[in-house]
Amino acid sequence: MRSRFSKKSSGVFSGDSSESGAWGSVRLLRPYFKRYWLRLSGGFASLVLVDLLQLYIPRIIKYAVDSLQKGHATPRLLLDCGLYIFLMAIGIATFRFVWRHLILGFSRLVETLLRNRMFSHLLGLDKEFFQKNTAGEVMALATNDLSAVQLATGMGIVALFDAVFMGLAAFGFMLYIDPVLTIIAVAPMPLLAFLTRTLSFRLHGRFKKVQEQFSVLTEFVRSSISSIRLVKAYNQEEYQGERFARMGETYVKNNVRVAAIYGVLFPVSGFISNLSMLLVMIFGGRLTIRGTISAGDFVAFISYLFLMTWPMMALGWVADLFQRGVTSLGRIENLMKVRPVLGDSQDAPSVHLLRGEIGARKLRFGYPGQTEPILDGLDLEIGAGTFLGIVGRTGSGKTTLCNLLARLLPVGDGRLFFDGFDVNSVSIESVRSAIAYVPQDVILFSDTIAFNIAFGAPRADREKIEKAARAAAIHEEIVGMPEGYETKIGEKGIKLSGGQRQRIAIARALLLDRPIIIIDDGLSAVDMETEHAIIRSIASFLEGRTCIIVSHRIAPVADADRIVVMENGRIADQGTHSELIVRNAFYSTIHRHQTLVPTLQRTDGGANGGQS
Repeated sequence: MRSRFSKKSSGVFSGDSSESGAWGSVRLLRPYFKRYWLRLSGGFASLVLVDLLQLYIPRIIKYAVDSLQKGHATPRLLLDCGLYIFLMAIGIATFRFVWRHLILGFSRLVETLLRNRMFSHLLGLDKEFFQKNTAGEVMALATNDLSAVQLATGMGIVALFDAVFMGLAAFGFMLYIDPVLTIIAVAPMPLLAFLTRTLSFRLHGRFKKVQEQFSVLTEFVRSSISSIRLVKAYNQEEYQGERFARMGETYVKNNVRVAAIYGVLFPVSGFISNLSMLLVMIFGGRLTIRGTISAGDFVAFISYLFLMTWPMMALGWVADLFQRGVTSLGRIENLMKVRPVLGDSQDAPSVHLLRGEIGARKLRFGYPGQTEPILDGLDLEIGAGTFLGIVGRTGSGKTTLCNLLARLLPVGDGRLFFDGFDVNSVSIESVRSAIAYVPQDVILFSDTIAFNIAFGAPRADREKIEKAARAAAIHEEIVGMPEGYETKIGEKGIKLSGGQRQRIAIARALLLDRPIIIIDDGLSAVDMETEHAIIRSIASFLEGRTCIIVSHRIAPVADADRIVVMENGRIADQGTHSELIVRNAFYSTIHRHQTLVPTLQRTDGGANGGQS
């Protein structure tokens, strides 16, 4: 069997929670760094120029102070020094704009490309993944987690590069002024390095919990809003609000635990930098008094220490940005590792399936975690242009069969054939392109009616859209709406009735004009009269096409060429409507219940009405 259920989608957003495992996810960004290396090179070159200009300013200040101390200073000399610093400030501002545009722009490009890559990957995943992972979790990845990655690849790498380059350069200038004083000034730094390493390790786990709780919050809000009518119908607004508040409290607590690390890291970083300044003031001041270094050297040394203070304090911030980034990147990588259950083999060709012949041979399927199969050795041959009806009790496997035929679930080799081709020997797109499928659960987008009908054929003109709508007996109701076909139907078609949603879904399938159409209980929400009108109007669309209709009612399948009765994942009986009424107890019972009983009820109702 080429297709099998993947185990990777279980707990996909948890993944490897260790710090080393999270840092390994950085490989996900390598293609973007290679692609934009020239842009990054220009950005870092501009950043280096900014740092060099900042490092040279203390040299000018030293020259001016020494000139003042020696009595050589003149107004012109001081003016020239000020002019040099002014020109350098302009250069710093210019190159700072350049590196911000290039490097921070790169981080936005990474965010965009990674989001597009994630979305394309999500579109390729199938039913099992979305059964195990909520939409809220996916939305959190596309918002909060991507934002953390963007900050890490933008200000994170800038701060890291700037801290290293500026720190080493300032350290070099300080060594040039006085090596002993430099060693004294940097003596507290190992403590900062140790503290940063210790706290950043804890930060990884705590921030991971923050992101996971954000996913829970996002999913709760999404599900509550999409089910708002049910919430109101059951008067559960207050209860849902309390649940959301509790989740929010947990989210806040997790963030407070992260903030506690900041509360230690940043003040300690500032304390250590100020401690270095205190040591320089004490020992450097003595060296200046003794004449070991000049007053200009002392001022320049303090300036370089100020420049070095930023790298010292930035270590905590950089550690935070990178820990957040790699934690989120690890969650994103776990998503990207998930592979669809259904996948084409490398040599699977694309073919045109035009006849509409379907064959199922010993078809067997079971869902993961279930001991008994849903379909158990089902055999079925459907000729081209056949109108096939399928009926059966709930749980008999009707919808599962439809999902297998629509190539939404995996199937073993030699079990399912279209136009004589084993479905595993051709591309999935080939099979799906031959089918117009109306699922049991109608799916509509929060857009216009025209958009929803033309979703499978976005280039269809209004005439074709209206023709399909007429066939689905929904056109008159659409034109009666204030904006007609441009009416916005809201989330999941909330502005429409259940019957209207089903008929729009049928119109969408009819517009595709494909050789096979599958309707899985797609008329359950319409009344009997509308049901008959739809069946009559779509007859012209079904001519020459293979049509499979699953229904709990007899009326939609009564005129079928053949009707299949399913029971316990097998075909219990098959034949025409008249044949099954005679020989199949289940079929004759539901037929009698749906036709004779309502007739008797109407008759009794009329008689009782006459006596009252």
